[in-house]
Amino acid sequence: MLLRGEQLAAHLERELRPLYVLYGDEPLLVIEAADAIRARARQQGYSEREVLTVLPHFDWGQLLAAGGNLSLFGDKKLIDLRIPTGKPGKDGGAALQEWCRNLSPDNLLLVTLPELDWREEKAVWFTTLVNAGVALKLMAPPLAELPGWIAGRLRRQQQSADLDSLKFIAERVEGNLLAAHQEIQKLGLLYPPGALSAAQIREAVLNVARYDIDGLRDALLAGDVARLSRTLDGLMHEGEAPPLVLWAMSEEIRTLAIVRHGLDRGRPLDQLLKEAKVWGPRLNPVKKALQRLSTATVDAALQHAGKIDRLAKGVGQGNIWEEFLRLGLSLGARH
Repeated sequence: MLLRGEQLAAHLERELRPLYVLYGDEPLLVIEAADAIRARARQQGYSEREVLTVLPHFDWGQLLAAGGNLSLFGDKKLIDLRIPTGKPGKDGGAALQEWCRNLSPDNLLLVTLPELDWREEKAVWFTTLVNAGVALKLMAPPLAELPGWIAGRLRRQQQSADLDSLKFIAERVEGNLLAAHQEIQKLGLLYPPGALSAAQIREAVLNVARYDIDGLRDALLAGDVARLSRTLDGLMHEGEAPPLVLWAMSEEIRTLAIVRHGLDRGRPLDQLLKEAKVWGPRLNPVKKALQRLSTATVDAALQHAGKIDRLAKGVGQGNIWEEFLRLGLSLGARH
């Protein structure tokens, strides 16, 4: 059974299953979901806990042994299985399927995984886990939905804010839910329940946005000029090396150019994306960028990137950060 993250609390009020699977790209949401399951398990008498972390050469016999080791006092056990790579391998897949065939009310298995791509989500071992227990895919909300997420968190502490203030917080904590969580908690400590004013929020909230290379690539593919400008400004003030910024932007532009030329020759999109090693979270953003941008536009962007490369090497004149912004602007509009 698949649940959304916001459905977990109501589910745990109704029942507690012997198997839970948590996976996704946002550590804060995974941690909170795991904490909620463990707390409910303690209330239901799962007083013992064993943590197993799947590292290279992990012995999957440990999992089956953990389930078979009965407490001298008859206590129920929670087995916390963590698979950091998201790939249990052949032996692990077999062990997990074996576990699913022999679920016991005396053992609760909590499996924690990172974000999985579509192939891994269709793997037999994973679908077996989902069908036997409860799975939650915990992903960070996109920037457009972040104000709503923040509003929900404020409601938990009996506070509220207007939409402009919510957007202000969202921009300051862009891409970092843990930072957002900390800022929301801080508002709860500083101010009493009720509506928060814009002045109170601006005074309390720090600019903790996680300006990083991945965020830059996301903004470039989305054509989000405002976000790209903020990210470039953040990277510049944090002292990021221009060659790294150029590499990140050029890699995305080069991929778009290769695929666009292939499409012009009549080749299938899926095959071109596979050859360009575009999969997982990048797949949809690249597809949308290809719909928005013409071959001529991405070719011109490649030439512009070459100019910036020469500028970085001391050939020519100009401000390299301004050129980064011009390059991003050239890919921001529909062509």
